[in-house]
Amino acid sequence: MKKALAILLISIWSFTMVGCAHAGNTRDPGIRERITEQQARIDEGISSGQLTRHEANILQDNLNWIKTEEARLKADGRLTPEERARLHRTLDKNSAMIYRKKHNPIVRLY
Repeated sequence: MKKALAILLISIWSFTMVGCAHAGNTRDPGIRERITEQQARIDEGISSGQLTRHEANILQDNLNWIKTEEARLKADGRLTPEERARLHRTLDKNSAMIYRKKHNPIVRLY
């Protein structure tokens, strides 16, 4: 009887662990890395003088919004393929904006 109860409890525990592992499936292949890369590009643009403080603030606000949106989408424990695709599209747009702002001509007012 004790042996059967132990096997039952171990079975329940193992199914629970497997279920928890799948329920917390908020993997975001590439999203976290892209956010880190874009942060580095903004920081490099500031230090090199390619970005003005105003431009950097706009880009940083965009990146902070993306981070908040990622956390909000993951709050339910899942990141659906549609949500992941939407985050990647937003990161694509922000990446293009970083490029444009880092490569825009400097206008000097005398």
